[in-house]
Amino acid sequence: MNTGDLGSVLRGRDFRRLYATRLTSQLTDGVFQIALASYVFFSPEKQTTAGKAAAAFAVLLLPYSLVGPFAGVFIDRWSRRQILVWAPIVRAALVVGVAGLLVAGQDGAPFFLAALLVIGVNRFFLSALSAALPHVVGRELLVMANSLSVTSGTIIAFAGAGLGYLLRKVLGGEQSGTAMILLCTSGLYLLAGLVARTLRRDQLGPDLDRALPQTREALGNVVHGLADGAGHIWRRRPAALALAAISLHRFLYGITMIMAALLFRNYFSTSADTGLDRFALFLGASGAGFLAGAVITPWAVRLIGKNGWIASLLLFAAVIETALGLPFREIPFLVGGFALGLVSQGVKLSVDVIVQETIEDAYRGRVFAVYDMLFNATFVAAAAVAAATVPSTGKSHAVLGVVIAVYACAAVAYRLAARSPAPLTADDGTTERRIAEHGERGDGGA
Repeated sequence: MNTGDLGSVLRGRDFRRLYATRLTSQLTDGVFQIALASYVFFSPEKQTTAGKAAAAFAVLLLPYSLVGPFAGVFIDRWSRRQILVWAPIVRAALVVGVAGLLVAGQDGAPFFLAALLVIGVNRFFLSALSAALPHVVGRELLVMANSLSVTSGTIIAFAGAGLGYLLRKVLGGEQSGTAMILLCTSGLYLLAGLVARTLRRDQLGPDLDRALPQTREALGNVVHGLADGAGHIWRRRPAALALAAISLHRFLYGITMIMAALLFRNYFSTSADTGLDRFALFLGASGAGFLAGAVITPWAVRLIGKNGWIASLLLFAAVIETALGLPFREIPFLVGGFALGLVSQGVKLSVDVIVQETIEDAYRGRVFAVYDMLFNATFVAAAAVAAATVPSTGKSHAVLGVVIAVYACAAVAYRLAARSPAPLTADDGTTERRIAEHGERGDGGA
């Protein structure tokens, strides 16, 4: 990691304010998500199956995957600073509603719908954060700023999950205890909104005065805006390849995570509390892997380029799934959690920068909303496949074998595709220089 770049990023007052907004919010996300996950998957009176897991992920993620791109149009229309202020306030109110439903004994469809709304607003919030980042750091520092912001956000979300886990131990995992944890998260979300208020209202874009005419037309037509954003991605081959790579990774990663949850709940242990304890260790190992990925990725990108790093990580995933997953033993699976965390963060950081470098600011909100759609929808698709193919114990050599084979093939295919000539892209660390030389034209030359 280049400490000079890190120092330059951290010296930016506006970056620090945006960074603090992210950290406060994502800490709270961790508490919220572990409260829900522990209640749905590790409640003492409930037996988790692959089908139940798939249904839960579909309820929580798939609807937002369909709505997400529509939100992107408004991220390109409204003050992003105002989004960062008001989204946490809306989430705080919704979380109070979720807690109220639990106290009333309503943990069916209304409960999942309310949780869906909280997560939907959160994705809106995260897309606004990503679109705002280039407004507080220079292009030459985007790799480091992304590495620090996204990774720190992920790590603190894991810390929030740890906090939620401790609160569960104290308050209990039943309806009343979960409701109390949710009320705590509501207050933390309000704090995130207060932190965002330290930024100026006009500071984070969008730059509508520099927007293309197509953007203004899209503001009045959400469907056209989605098509416009998707077309913008398609015309930027590096971004399209990167999004395809992370979508496939999320699908394979999703299958592995469903298997892991079932293994720790029903195979490695028979007690819900013991299963949660061990799955918490697995998530902790994954969090450490995310941190390692953040440290390694800037160095690896300078050495072999973003595309080379993505291909290497996909191949590494195939290796670790083979060596640590196929034995279906608890300790190797814990180590595998660390390795998959490293892979996931390394791929995401690389893809984030590729997208930010090749997408114009007037389109960033829509593009990152499409990005979120793919990020969620592919995980839901993985859950659906797991529901049809993975037994309730989570142990399936055949399913994991297919995951390994697809990872290996994807690594080769991505490397070959990325090597094909494309305008203003380079895999030798010169991307930023070439873009600077050619400017930021919207004619397909970026």
